[in-house]
Amino acid sequence: MTLKAYKRKLDIKNGCVDLSHGSGGRAMTQLIADIFHEALDNAWLRRGNDQSAFEVIGGRMVMTTDGYVVSPIFFPGGDIGSLAVHGTINDIAMAGARPIYLSAGFIIEEGFALADLKRIADSMGEAARNAGVPIITGDTKVVERGKADGVFVTTTGVGVVPDGLDLSSEKARPGDRVILSGTIGDHGVAVMSKRQNLTFETDIVSDSAALHGLVAAMVEAGGTSLRVMRDPTRGGLAATLNELAHQSKVGFRIAEEAVPIKSEVAAACDLLGLDPLYVANEGKLVAVVAPDAAEEVLAAMRAHPLGHDAAVIGDVVADEHHFVQMTTAFGGGRIVDWLSGEQLPRIC
Repeated sequence: MTLKAYKRKLDIKNGCVDLSHGSGGRAMTQLIADIFHEALDNAWLRRGNDQSAFEVIGGRMVMTTDGYVVSPIFFPGGDIGSLAVHGTINDIAMAGARPIYLSAGFIIEEGFALADLKRIADSMGEAARNAGVPIITGDTKVVERGKADGVFVTTTGVGVVPDGLDLSSEKARPGDRVILSGTIGDHGVAVMSKRQNLTFETDIVSDSAALHGLVAAMVEAGGTSLRVMRDPTRGGLAATLNELAHQSKVGFRIAEEAVPIKSEVAAACDLLGLDPLYVANEGKLVAVVAPDAAEEVLAAMRAHPLGHDAAVIGDVVADEHHFVQMTTAFGGGRIVDWLSGEQLPRIC
């Protein structure tokens, strides 16, 4: 019997996931057909195989994988489904690569509402289609009630790097410029506000977005003058710069006033006792660029919808201690150190 034979037999409006949906039998086939195949539909999934065959594109390929456990699952500006698509595309894009395919795995808790699962799958399908990066294979598992906090999602992506481009975290050099693609803290504050049932006069929404189009514009403008790119997710801008400082064996000097942040996000961080430098982002990137190409790259970023708030926030400096230092708005200085743990757990 084909997958089409099971179409539209789930009570998605009122039903819940049960253990039979992970059994490998009729109920599992119905779940996959009615929710995942319908939401993620493409030529690869329609074949109904346990894998997908695809043509290998010439050039250096990159691959990444990530797990998503965000709480709450739905938050202002996104949900765990769109977040998983965007996050994996962005990890591929940080190599300067063009993402081409994704896979997705779901661990679903018994009792999870089918309507919520469909909402997540629809969100993933829309995000993948908008990005032009199809989800061509996947897996579904169901675990007992209380073992998965609703749903966890794992995604893997593959992409292709343009010839001659080799971005890597050890390539930052003293004198390089540091460019941030936009405002920080939007995602973390949006998730935390939903988690704590906080309301603000102005809506704060996640910045979750696929950045490969912005990266393509940067590569066209800067080419091999791009040293490294990184998306400042968990641990925020502070963790990202500290990682790069240690991997490149350099220091960073940034200016607080140069770091873009929305006034409402800054106010929310003050209210919540958070430092926005450490708050997660899901639609921003940090680029280290050779000084002679920085202005050209910045102009290309500002011409793109996802980079219109881009700014040069500092420089790479020689520093045997690999410190990240910041000049404050009051003219003083501070060390932007690692946090011993996360300010905001379960943020992605």
